[in-house]
Amino acid sequence: MPPQVSEDAEPSEGASLPPDHRSLRGQPVWIFGYGSLIWKPGFQFTRRRVGFIRGYSRRFWQGDSYHRGNQQEPGRVVTLLEDANADTWGVAYQVQKDQLRHSLEYLNLREGVLGGYVRKTVTFYSRGSTARGRSTLALVYIATPRNPLYLGPAEAEDIAGQIVRSRGHSGHNLEYLLRLAHFMRSACPGVEDEHLFSIEAASLALEPSGERRAAPGCA
Repeated sequence: MPPQVSEDAEPSEGASLPPDHRSLRGQPVWIFGYGSLIWKPGFQFTRRRVGFIRGYSRRFWQGDSYHRGNQQEPGRVVTLLEDANADTWGVAYQVQKDQLRHSLEYLNLREGVLGGYVRKTVTFYSRGSTARGRSTLALVYIATPRNPLYLGPAEAEDIAGQIVRSRGHSGHNLEYLLRLAHFMRSACPGVEDEHLFSIEAASLALEPSGERRAAPGCA
């Protein structure tokens, strides 16, 4: 049975927006994705922007017993760690008022009930906008250490071994890793993500040479 989370789980449009977003009720809302939402948002949106949020680093510290693993062999997916000196790159989606209720209900199930994530508000910077100081509030889903699927830090080789072994309803855990690495190289050239790329290298080293998977296009 998937884990249940009580924080920020109500589906109605107004109540489901964090307090600092409720003043924007009736206006478009941005949702930031830094994992599978990058290539598979699954909800309606009107605009898509590549960019980053500040003060967080991406880590493969969240367990996944549904999408990329199972109860016996949980996979590893990303969450965010507060880090004052880091930026995390991903994609933000603009959701209009008439799309919002359905989008939040869908994400509450996918990220909250099935994933163990809670919602927070962050500041999103579109690619190329920092020189002009433009930014916008965005919702983001973060798995905290309080959820039952949280696995925490491990060596890159240990995380890689878990990823190579795991598969869930959405496919192989390795596919998730390779899609994320492909996005960073293709959409964010020159941006280094040491944690991601070290796990990618360790995972590919564990794959038999005849079975290595080419990174699929996702940007």
